[in-house]
Amino acid sequence: MKLLITTQKIDIDDPILGFFHRWIEEFAKQFEFVTVICLERGNYNLPANVKVLSLGKEHRHSRLEYLFNFYRCIWRERRNYDAVLVHMNQEYILLSGLFWILNGKKVFMWRNHHAGNFLTDLASLFCSKVFCTSKYSYTAKYKKTVLMPVGVDTEIFNSQFPIPKVQNSILFLGRIAPSKNVHIFVEVLGLLKKKGLNFSASIYGNASPKEAVYFERLKLRARELGLENALKFYAGIPNHKTPAIYNQYEIFVNLSSSGMYDKTIFEAMACGCLTLASNDNLWGQIDDRLIINTREAREIAECLVRTLSFSEAEKNKMIQREIAFANTNNLQVLSTKLYLSISS
Repeated sequence: MKLLITTQKIDIDDPILGFFHRWIEEFAKQFEFVTVICLERGNYNLPANVKVLSLGKEHRHSRLEYLFNFYRCIWRERRNYDAVLVHMNQEYILLSGLFWILNGKKVFMWRNHHAGNFLTDLASLFCSKVFCTSKYSYTAKYKKTVLMPVGVDTEIFNSQFPIPKVQNSILFLGRIAPSKNVHIFVEVLGLLKKKGLNFSASIYGNASPKEAVYFERLKLRARELGLENALKFYAGIPNHKTPAIYNQYEIFVNLSSSGMYDKTIFEAMACGCLTLASNDNLWGQIDDRLIINTREAREIAECLVRTLSFSEAEKNKMIQREIAFANTNNLQVLSTKLYLSISS
């Protein structure tokens, strides 16, 4: 089977979307040929049976040019794909779902997010199946939805690094945006400092231009809380370089909503971090003491203090359970399940 994928960006060096490069490598093992249409193309090195087409954002084309290039690509390549997988951006289905169906192409949408609207519902009507990883995703409500593994690449995300974890170290890694609740994390660290806890913390990530003010407020608030010596801010780094970061920290914190089910949760688990997350998908999958009930600074601070107080034996037991859970959500499991779902 030949597959067409539409996605936002192909760039192995992108801090947020770089993971998708590895996904395509794995999909290329399952499908005879993979054509990728992306809005923007950067650095990539993919197998010979993968063709990457860009709509031209890297050349700063206009939206009208993007649209023209998109229609040109799906028409010109129509004999080179049997099915279409739209990754996250439902707009591609709204623009061309009818064209694909009339040309005998099965349409599949991957969309995992707590938010959605009538346009999401409309896009789903063109789809044979909808894929998501969280049962709290907006798209989980459809009868045609198939829950998928998260797809963490455990070949590079693992705890086999010769890097000792810094005691009482806390990591927050991801996009800098209000939806990630980075501001709550900063408040949590302020409470830990008030309690006199000895810790070090880092935030890795970039903010989009529209979130620049939010980012500056975070840094200002950190100074107000006297966290200059305890908290360091770092720019986002390519996904394939983050295993070395995870492996330096004892604890990873994720405060995204349950509808998002961030992949960073599983990357951190696979790298042997004690992972604290405010995500209801995790109940019964990891030690419940690591799950944050409400995204309130005081509760999260108490959870961190309790976690740091566990014995080494307890910590190791929790870590092994998290690693095992991450392995059930690895990229190879995802790739196989996705292929079977699309080809059936």
